[in-house]
Amino acid sequence: MIFPNIDPIAISIGPLAIRWYALAYIFGLLGGWFFISQLIRHPPYIMTRSQLSSFLSWAVISIIIGGRAGYVLFYNFSYYVQNPIEIFFVWQGGMSFHGGFIGIMIAIILFSRINNISLFYFSDLIASAAPIGLFFGRIANFINGELYGRTTDVPWAIVFPRGGSSPRHPSQLYEAALEGIGLYLIILLLIIFTKARRSPGLLMGVFLFGYGLSRIFIELFREPDNHIGFMIGSTTIGQWLSIPLVLAGIYFISCAKPKIEDNKIIHE
Repeated sequence: MIFPNIDPIAISIGPLAIRWYALAYIFGLLGGWFFISQLIRHPPYIMTRSQLSSFLSWAVISIIIGGRAGYVLFYNFSYYVQNPIEIFFVWQGGMSFHGGFIGIMIAIILFSRINNISLFYFSDLIASAAPIGLFFGRIANFINGELYGRTTDVPWAIVFPRGGSSPRHPSQLYEAALEGIGLYLIILLLIIFTKARRSPGLLMGVFLFGYGLSRIFIELFREPDNHIGFMIGSTTIGQWLSIPLVLAGIYFISCAKPKIEDNKIIHE
């Protein structure tokens, strides 16, 4: 299959150009905000809608700073040491999920303390919406023709412009399906058909465990960054960075227990 000729610029008005990648962040954040706004209408009542709207700006800043810092530190540190000014050139690409995750967790901790919100209940809300952002982000990666997969002869293989003449796995779409749609449906089913929301930390654990396993699996099909290559035993840095998430997910799931104050308003 030939890669579809999709212009990475979605909207262009004079000198103003809006890229699909930027729209992916916007759609992901707004989609997550809408989903959480529906959840907080039902017990346990964690926060108000105005507080959720206030956190949206925190999320934007923390994801961008954390995602960029993670890419610089985890994936291309030596280059940015020699070219420090380019750290701020985020429009050139280069964001790390693991860095963005650290960034938003710091934001969650600070915001929950300032607003006297239950940390683990709040973390569950954010984790429930995270797959929405992951889905849009991976679709944007596909449109940009980046983070493509390894060479293959499967019928749905695609020749990516940046990947040479060999057909490759569309690993971005694999990630959109597993980390995005699949993980979202699992969490949604837990919310609808179980009392998962009454066990603070459980949904966060499910997200961490599910994302970590999905990422480790999909890295088997994804082409490693050229400047990094394979790690020990043909593993990738993405797999190594995901192992702590799996372990953290197991820990949160094992420690999550129902709270007797679930039917009370935690914070108004």
